[in-house]
Amino acid sequence: MIISVASGKGGTGKTMVATNLASSIATEVQLLDCDVEQPNAHLFIRPVLDATATVTTPVPEIGLDLCDRCGKCADLCEFNAIAVAGETVMVFEELCHSCGGCMAVCPAKTISEKGRELGVLQKGHRNGIEFIHGKLRVGEAMSPPLIKRVLASADPTKLTIVDAPPGTSCPVIETMKPADFLLLVTEPTPFGLYDLKLAVEAARIMSTPCGLVINRSDAGDQSVKEYAAAEDIPVLMEIPFDRRIAEAYARGDLLVEVDPEWKSQFLDLYKRIENLAGQ
Repeated sequence: MIISVASGKGGTGKTMVATNLASSIATEVQLLDCDVEQPNAHLFIRPVLDATATVTTPVPEIGLDLCDRCGKCADLCEFNAIAVAGETVMVFEELCHSCGGCMAVCPAKTISEKGRELGVLQKGHRNGIEFIHGKLRVGEAMSPPLIKRVLASADPTKLTIVDAPPGTSCPVIETMKPADFLLLVTEPTPFGLYDLKLAVEAARIMSTPCGLVINRSDAGDQSVKEYAAAEDIPVLMEIPFDRRIAEAYARGDLLVEVDPEWKSQFLDLYKRIENLAGQ
């Protein structure tokens, strides 16, 4: 089963929930940090990293000696990654989505592919948790290709917990696609409610079952709970606004290791997810 832990906005406690849930289960579990622009799950898991690989994506390379500048490749590309200007053919690698269409339509068969670096993929382990995350290259604009590589590392024989990027844009949708269950972490504020609604709409478009974790549940208003009740979305856990929790998080400590009572609560959360996901 794949559980994607997401949130409509940043700062809700998504990574805290994902890391503590994985640490509570501990055995035969994978934790994939797909927030490749700013991965931080490793700060709490503190894995021993034993493998690092550079990740690339294919981009076109034009053989100008054989190219007749017909412009079919440029006409096909919806992202304007290729432009023909007089006798020059320019490739804007950062705009390329690696679809391979330009190679298919080239009548002279003069287009080949080369790899463009996206970032790195790192793997490690700690206390029965297999940990994998991606780190996007500084200045890289497109994170979904690297996210796909992280997700491709999921072992179907293991429970996989995905720490998704914040928001509801393309990177988040990429992490929702393979999920059997979507665990949405929110906060009881107007901003939290607004972005939660966007995340729920995305989940429903993909017909993915979902449930809520409300962080800092006693610090805001009742609007999130009222929305959840009206939309028949189960609230699976509430985490109070507690200084001890904030201090543990600020130190990079796992809540389930600081206070064993929370381990039983996260295990109960997992059991409820299993029931809702039909596993």
